[in-house]
Amino acid sequence: MVIYGIYIVSKSGGLIFNYDHTLPKIESEKRFSYPLDIKLSYENKKVSVEFGQREGLHVGHVLYAVNGVPVTGRQLDDGREVSEVIENKENYPLTLKFGRPKMTTNEKIFLASMFYPLFAIASQLSPEPKSSGIEVLEADTFKLHCFQTLTGVKVMIIVDKTQIGTEVLLKKVYELYADYALKNPFYSLEMPIRCELFDTNLKSMLEQVDKNGIASI
Repeated sequence: MVIYGIYIVSKSGGLIFNYDHTLPKIESEKRFSYPLDIKLSYENKKVSVEFGQREGLHVGHVLYAVNGVPVTGRQLDDGREVSEVIENKENYPLTLKFGRPKMTTNEKIFLASMFYPLFAIASQLSPEPKSSGIEVLEADTFKLHCFQTLTGVKVMIIVDKTQIGTEVLLKKVYELYADYALKNPFYSLEMPIRCELFDTNLKSMLEQVDKNGIASI
C-alpha cells in the first residue's frame, strides 16, 4: 500500500495535523554547456526552472546541487552565490541537479484552508439534501480520500491511485485521533495536534499497513 500523506483539518478549516509518509523522490541530474539553455528564476529564496522544460525536468523544479555541491536557498553550501557560478562561462560544463520543490508548512496550511470551501461547495451542489461532501478526489497520479466526522473535523489521506480499502484506514486514523488527542486533557479543539502517543501509534499503524496490507489493522 502506498500512502503519501495524512492531513487533519479542523471544523473551521485550519490544518491541525499533517504527516508525510511516503513521498516519491523526483530528481534529475544533467550536464549543461555554456550558454545555459534553460531559464532560471532566483526568487522566493530558491533557484527554480522558469523556462526550458524537457524529459525529467519541469517548470517549477528547484535546483538542489551544482557539481555535487548542495544548494540551500540561492547559495551553494561552500558559500558561493548560485547566480555567480551559473553565469560564469569559465565554470562550464556544469552538472545541475533539479527536483520537485518541497512543500513548506505555510503552503500546507494554505492548501488545507482551500479544501474547506471546496468541500462546502460540493455539499451545496448536491441535488440531494444532507450530502456528505467530497469523499474522493481522483487525479492521474493519486487519490485524496476524505472522511468528515460528526464534529466537522476532516481526516484526509493521499494514496496511490490504484489503492483500495482506504476507507478502513480513514476510520482507523480517526479512532487514533479520538483516543489519543481528544481524550488528552491538555489538548484543545481547533489547535494543532502535538501528542506523542498519537504520533507514535499513527506511525506504527502505517508501518504495519506497509508490511502486511490494509487487512492487518
